Amino acid sequence: MKDDLIEDIKFTITKTIDSVKRKIDPMKRKGTFDILGYDFMVDYDMTVWLIECNTNPCLDESSKLLQTLLPRMLDDAFKLSIDRNFVNPLCEYNQ
Repeated sequence: MKDDLIEDIKFTITKTIDSVKRKIDPMKRKGTFDILGYDFMVDYDMTVWLIECNTNPCLDESSKLLQTLLPRMLDDAFKLSIDRNFVNPLCEYNQ
């Protein structure tokens, strides 16, 4: 059940990115990234509905959950973009 929800969310995100991929970074710059904020709703039948996608999501750590998730998400974003271009030889995740 949970796996189905995750797959539905991934599918929706993929389709939204596909729909605007020509508008995202048309200059094909290296070392850049965007953080997008997706809001979903799950109804009684476990159907996933996209409410909105934000190009400038709020990064306010207003709850304990967000205090845990946001720093990790930002760290992962940096690892996937910036750290690939500026490799730290002392870092264990460089490969």
